[in-house]
Order: sequence, then structure tokens, then C-alpha cells
Amino acid sequence: MHPVLAQVVPAPVRLPLPTADERLDEIKEMLFSGSWSDISTAEWVYLGKVSLMGALFVLILLFLAWTISSWISGTIARGLRRIKFDETLTRFISKLVRWIILLLVGLTCLSYFGVETTSFAAVIGAAGLAIGLAFQGTLSNFAAGAMLLIFRPYKVGDIVNVAGNVGKVFEIELFSTSIDTFDNRRFIVPNREIYGSVIENITYHPVRRIEIEVGASYVADIDQTRRVLEQAIDLVEQCVSEPKPAVVLTGLGASSVDWSVRAWAHNDDYGDAKQALIRAVKMQLDQAGIDIPYPHLEVQVNQTA
Repeated sequence: MHPVLAQVVPAPVRLPLPTADERLDEIKEMLFSGSWSDISTAEWVYLGKVSLMGALFVLILLFLAWTISSWISGTIARGLRRIKFDETLTRFISKLVRWIILLLVGLTCLSYFGVETTSFAAVIGAAGLAIGLAFQGTLSNFAAGAMLLIFRPYKVGDIVNVAGNVGKVFEIELFSTSIDTFDNRRFIVPNREIYGSVIENITYHPVRRIEIEVGASYVADIDQTRRVLEQAIDLVEQCVSEPKPAVVLTGLGASSVDWSVRAWAHNDDYGDAKQALIRAVKMQLDQAGIDIPYPHLEVQVNQTA
């Protein structure tokens, strides 16, 4: 070739090869546009490999998140119990941390597949009314659970009477409260039914009053009966001296003089103290010769000739 011509002819232009991400974006664009026929077999294989690797990565990430979040939740719970932290807040905080971790990992997995996580706020805002109407009961349970955790009318381990259920509080969650009855049954009570009704915390105070109603014969001396019932209280070791016990004359019944024997005991000793007091009242009245009247039924049979 002539030297002059060699200088005029331009050198061939080399276009840069597309990167792996650009190639994948082109395949996805053709896939979403419906141009499936333009995708070659090699590109289908490449797309399958990438999708399979992505799915495998997400599954591994979710498994690790589930395992690590459980471990972190347990570690937080054990650490808070070690420092004698409140049991109710301990269980709530440990579970809250776990679900926050799982939520963040879930958003990460969505963003890995190209889903714009920032758009979730707009979607939730647009569907807020529909979600609020559909989950009205759930949201009210959530609000009631938050109020229970803030104002703390009871805590884990308390014996309560809520929504017609009596038992020991096992766990307080945002949507429900778990209560174990004395015959070993568990009730899951929605929080809105608890917060919207009367809450009786039976073990809120350290001591409780035992009240035994008993009737004495009209023949018995009133002052002697009072002394005998006071001696019965003194015989029960589980009864405390403060607040002071009392024997109260409550009324004159149809067949008996009515008394109320009132003593105090710690929550842990309440059941045993009540049984012991009932036993002591009966035994002391028997030893003093004071009868406890009970209804009698008289049957008269008239025979005609």
C-alpha cells in the first residue's frame, strides 16, 4: 500500500465489551419487554445461573439471619436476666431485636434482586387506609399492648384477673398476653380485651388479707367467741403481725352470730395460710365448746285415721 494512503486509512475502532452487570441488565430488559425470541440459548443459561446463584445466596443469608438473630436474642435475654432486669421488658426487648434484624435482612434480600426498598414507604402510605381498616383489630391489639408495656398494670409472674381469666402472667407481647391458670392451662388473651376492661392484679401488693366468715351459736358468749377466734389467728405461723389481724362482728343472722376472721399473709404463703386459718378456727371453736350452727330440716308426718 502507498505510504500516503496508509496514513489516511483510520485504524479500526474497538468497542468496549459489555460488563457482566450490563449484559444481565440487557437480558432482563428483553425479558420484561416480551422479546423472548431475541434471547439466545447461552443468554438463557447465563440468566438461569445468575438467578440460581442469587436465590442460593438469599437462602443462605436468610438462614444465617434466622440463626444469628435467635442467638443475639438469647444472649440479650440472658444478659438482662443476669443483671436482674425486669422480666417483662427482657422478653419484649429480646424479641424486638430479633425481628428488627430479620426485617433488615429481608429488605437487603429484596434490594439484591433489584427491588427498590425506598418505594415501600410510598406503597405503605398509599395503602395505609386499607390496611388500617383490614387490620383494625390487630392495630388495636398493638396499641393496647404498647399501653400495657408503658403503664405496667402487671408484669410477668403476677397473678391477675383479666378478661374473666385468672392465672399467672407468662408473657406480655405487643398483640396478646399469655396467662397460665392454676390447673396448668394457657390462655392467649388479646391485649385490647385486657386494656379495655377492669384489670385486677391480685399479687400487686406483697401481702394479702385472708377473710374467713364463720357463724357462732347464739348461746355462746360474744366476748369468749372473740377471744377464741383471736387465738386461732395466733396459732397460724404464716400470718404476719403487720397489718394487724382483726376479728369483726358482722351481724346477727337467722340462726347464728356472724363473725369475720381477718388476717394477713405474704403472697407466697397465702394458700397455705388460708387453709391453716380455717383449720385453726374450727379446732378452737370445738375446744371451747362453741357450736357452729347449720340449717336443720324438720319433717312432720301427720297420719289420719
